[in-house]
Amino acid sequence: MRWMHTTEKLLWKMILMVVLCFQFYHSSGELSRHELIHQLIDESHYDPLIAPNYEDDFPTNISVQMLIKNIHSLDELHMDFSVDIIFRQRWTDKRLKFNHSTVRVLELDQKMIERIWVPDSFFPQEKRAEIHDVTVPNRLLHIYRNGTVFYSMRIEMTLSCAMALQNYPLDRQVCPVSIESYSYTRENIDFYWERHNPVLIPSISLPQFTMPDTVKTSACSTEYGEVGDFACLLVELQFDRNTGYYIAQIFIPSILIVILSWVSFWVDIDAIPARVSLGVLTVLTMTTQSSGARSALPRVSYIKAIDVWMAVCLTFVFMALLEFAYINVVSRRNSKPIRTASQCDKALNKGTSPSPMMPILRHIDFIKRARQVDKVARVVFPLIFFLFNIGFWVFYLSINTDNKF
Repeated sequence: MRWMHTTEKLLWKMILMVVLCFQFYHSSGELSRHELIHQLIDESHYDPLIAPNYEDDFPTNISVQMLIKNIHSLDELHMDFSVDIIFRQRWTDKRLKFNHSTVRVLELDQKMIERIWVPDSFFPQEKRAEIHDVTVPNRLLHIYRNGTVFYSMRIEMTLSCAMALQNYPLDRQVCPVSIESYSYTRENIDFYWERHNPVLIPSISLPQFTMPDTVKTSACSTEYGEVGDFACLLVELQFDRNTGYYIAQIFIPSILIVILSWVSFWVDIDAIPARVSLGVLTVLTMTTQSSGARSALPRVSYIKAIDVWMAVCLTFVFMALLEFAYINVVSRRNSKPIRTASQCDKALNKGTSPSPMMPILRHIDFIKRARQVDKVARVVFPLIFFLFNIGFWVFYLSINTDNKF
């Protein structure tokens, strides 16, 4: 009986040793990460030149996510902006499925990425672009067990943006950024945005603009005639211009120059050098400021808000100068007394007395008229300029927000 019990214990120990040896052999028989990668991308069954679902009747769905790291500048003169992004794409390649007990994801080296098929995405608005290569090209590619491929790269681009400057500098700009496939039509590749946070924008500080927390994303389709229909994605980046700089550097100085031109209405009409100097000075200053405000803008065919403002301010200072020219001419009428016989004859023919006091009295009357014009100008000029300001700010800040005019 004892012998049978001992034999049974030995039998169980042998079975346990066999199971342990089998598990050890099975675990030791799994491929290493290096061997697994080479097995997946072996040229005998994997061709990186062919799309994953090229032989199927459905396209390869490419999920896209964009992380905007920084926006360097937005240039109105060249109508472009520079942006630094991390461009992420995700798709499923059934040829890259693998089974492994410990390996969940394979991280490929930079040189190994060239042996994996990746989408041929491009940005149609791109002027210049480069992939960061410090200290190595900033690209990564991960392969998961179910064949999902995650591909990410860091790109610095200069993109064109057709800006509408009708409201400049009280404007907001919307710059579209589209992503398309260059060689594969919708039959082979289709793009769609990530469901959660398709475009990530951290807190970005721009000197002249602010950006909203959310952006508008959408899917689109682009058809190139006989070439075919290509899938594309669209994101609209909105830039709201900060007006503080322009109010301090353009609007307030121009308002002060216009007010300075009104000082001549309080200067005596006999102080001709003072009034002429004041009028010419304000006109030249307004012209110089107008040229400087428009120097950083492209030569567009439509009228901008800054053009309207500068033109009206220049008109006000110029009209103040013309007002003095008018009252100067009026005040000098009949300023010379009748001294010659011919002047007496003319006065007699007109039925007037040749007394030298009559021209002097008329001259005094014209001086009173000129001074009355100054008094009217002191009220009319500020009133019209005030009404213009109300109309200007209401129109460009509330009515013409969509740049229709």
